[in-house]
Amino acid sequence: MNRFFETLKNIWTIEDLRVRIINTLGLLLIYRLGSYVVLPGIDSDALAIANAGNSGGIAGLLDLFAGGAFSRASIFALGIMPYISASIIMQLLGFAIPQIQKMQQDGESGRKKINNYTRLLTIAICAFQAPSYISLTVPPQALVDATPFWWVSTVALLIGGTMFVMWIGEKITDRGIGNGISMLIFAGIVAGFPTAIGAAFESARQGDLHILMLLVIAVVAMAVIWAIVRIERGQLTGSDVDRVHVLVGQRRVVFP
Repeated sequence: MNRFFETLKNIWTIEDLRVRIINTLGLLLIYRLGSYVVLPGIDSDALAIANAGNSGGIAGLLDLFAGGAFSRASIFALGIMPYISASIIMQLLGFAIPQIQKMQQDGESGRKKINNYTRLLTIAICAFQAPSYISLTVPPQALVDATPFWWVSTVALLIGGTMFVMWIGEKITDRGIGNGISMLIFAGIVAGFPTAIGAAFESARQGDLHILMLLVIAVVAMAVIWAIVRIERGQLTGSDVDRVHVLVGQRRVVFP
């Protein structure tokens, strides 16, 4: 434990790492705040009442990855998923279209072109998903005044929200600690932990969930986290070593 706190102390003394951590936390805070900004023209109270008890299925899974923005009809409701879908489509097109395959092999210049096409494809996917999201997810009683102008402006807001989330992910990758898209998904999932834990304890208190089953779930969750950490550590080091050395400038930080 002492080595752990010593490692944290060493990390914080390095200016580059300190700035990257602060940038990451600040960008994640902006992302979380944006998930609570409800789209104009939607009654949030009526929406919450209509969605009460409807947290399962595909909608619940999407809401989990979006950190609750999906069920709240936030400006970030579509989240980062359209960008991920566009990235997957571009990867698959690389196997079928020689021009895209050539761009994938052109190094940095090709990567920039693919990123531009991915962004354009993200906009197209959002333009298709946004009206469907409003029609299928937002109940009629939650709509204040669904005029044609409202539909156009709301679709534009949803597209802009997804593009802004994508920009946040890219900034976390460039100026933060890296893996921006993964960090956004992680932040969305972690944001739902307190509610899930509270609901589990409430179910156990009311007798709907046996306390033994709650302990089993906790043990399984810890085992899964331990396994993921071991696998990621093995992939990072390439062998079963005890430490990872990260060199930043002229300073070296040793992670136990």
